[in-house]
Amino acid sequence: MSSPSMTLFHSPTSPFVRKVMVLLHETGQLDRVALQEVQLSPTSPSAAVNAQNPAGKIPALRLADGSVLHDSRVILDYLDQQHVGDPLIPLQGPARWRRLTLASLADAMLDAAILIRYETFLRPEEKRWDDWLTAQQEKIERALAQLEAEAIAELACHFDIAAIGVACALGYLDFRQPESNWRQRYPQLADWYAEVSQRPSLLATQPPV
Repeated sequence: MSSPSMTLFHSPTSPFVRKVMVLLHETGQLDRVALQEVQLSPTSPSAAVNAQNPAGKIPALRLADGSVLHDSRVILDYLDQQHVGDPLIPLQGPARWRRLTLASLADAMLDAAILIRYETFLRPEEKRWDDWLTAQQEKIERALAQLEAEAIAELACHFDIAAIGVACALGYLDFRQPESNWRQRYPQLADWYAEVSQRPSLLATQPPV
């Protein structure tokens, strides 16, 4: 077996990293990527990550030629073009834009959930902004409601870029907001997630308890 040709700056609790790991599992590319674990937060940056990605965020993927890709959407697009199976991002036409839009909605949920995590976990209690927290939670609820009303059949049709994003977003809600009880409000989404969460790629990438 050849040694990995790429390096992924990685944290097992990052849902954006998890999306990349799921795609690597689904496309059979795990052995091509070495993992370099980093722990960082907005107040505790990683010098190793900053040297590769000036934005200081993960995931970042260092390629064999030393160049670095960052932002999970860019990395996912790149990796989806490196395997011989069916693409997980449609190549063209209305399907491409629809699946990328659903994936973007999942990313918006993650952005809001991570901002809530930072506000409640990192910021001193006396400095927390309740109205701002409520606004972030409302973004998540609007996204869940739209997925429940409009996207269940699409998500169930293919486990692709859209389904990966939504599954990782729901997994992150379970991880960081276990009290949210989203399944009670969105039963179709809950049924879909109960099935896809048993995929080997999702079981293997669950965040540590």
